[in-house]
Order: sequence, then structure tokens, then C-alpha cells
Amino acid sequence: MGLLTPHPDEKRWIARARQGDPEAIAALYRHYADGIYRYLFYRLGDAETAEDLTADVFLKMIEDLPRYEERGLPFGAWLFRIARARLIDHWRRQHRHPTAALEDTETGPYVTREVPEDAIDASEMIERALRVLTPEQREVITLRFLVGMSLEEVARAMGKTVGAVKALQHRALGTLARYLEKAR
Repeated sequence: MGLLTPHPDEKRWIARARQGDPEAIAALYRHYADGIYRYLFYRLGDAETAEDLTADVFLKMIEDLPRYEERGLPFGAWLFRIARARLIDHWRRQHRHPTAALEDTETGPYVTREVPEDAIDASEMIERALRVLTPEQREVITLRFLVGMSLEEVARAMGKTVGAVKALQHRALGTLARYLEKAR
């Protein structure tokens, strides 16, 4: 079952959530929150910001639910579009108001956790490799291989045809292969 595959009770949850039923809202959250979070985390690389934006997605869902109409777009794809919009808004705010990184301190109960050097190297290599892609290619690669969506789910989430997603994926993988070949 893919990330955008509706739960058998989804239509009922949506109808009840429109009435303000907290249990139905919680059910929708439980069904989709992990995929939304993973998508945002892989795009941001920051767990705290991904958590904040995931919460924003579901607040926006509650706000816009009365206006949601299926029209061939599954509910999950609608949520991923909200997530993408929140991500773009976040990047725009960051661009307008860059924040300075705070120096690491070891005060109180919060101590930096040790991360193995090879995990850092692999993560940095993936991050650098993804930067050579166009934003749309990066989105396809993130949704397909890091979040785990099918081609059809990516197409619905991005508002593109499956053929367009396949083409973006093919070009992205070719670009990544050339980049990694040069990096050797």
C-alpha cells in the first residue's frame, strides 16, 4: 500500500472531520503524518523544522477541509501539495530572513549525540549530489526514493502526468550518475 493509498474509512473520516470531529482529524493525521514528515525532513534535513511544517500542513488541512473536493485528486495528494506549498513558504521566509547558526553548547540536559563519521560522509554526499538537480528533479527523487512513493503517487502529488515524472526521474538519475562518476 503506497503513501497516497486511501484508507478504507478515509471518505468517512473526511466527512466527519469537516464536521469538526477530533477523532476523524486524528485518524487522517495518523494515516498521513509519517509520509508528510519524511517528505519534509528529506527536503529540509532538519527534524525540528520538518515537525513544525508537518503540524502546519495539518492545521492548513483543518482550515481548508470544508473547501476540499476530490475531483480526481486523492486526499493524500492534496496533503502533499499543501506540504510542498508550506516548504516553499518556509524557504522564502528563510531567504528573506536568514538566521545565524548558534554555536553548539553543552548546557543542561541537552548534549550533542555522536554520529558515526561514515554516516555523515554518506549524508553529505547525498545532499551535495541532490543539489546538482533542478528543483523538480530533486522533488521526484525525494518522493520516489526517500519517501517511497510510486510513480503514480508522485504524479498526483506534483500535479504531473506519470510520463512527465518518468522523464524527470530519468534525467535526474542520469545527472546523478554523471555527478557521482566525476566525484570518484
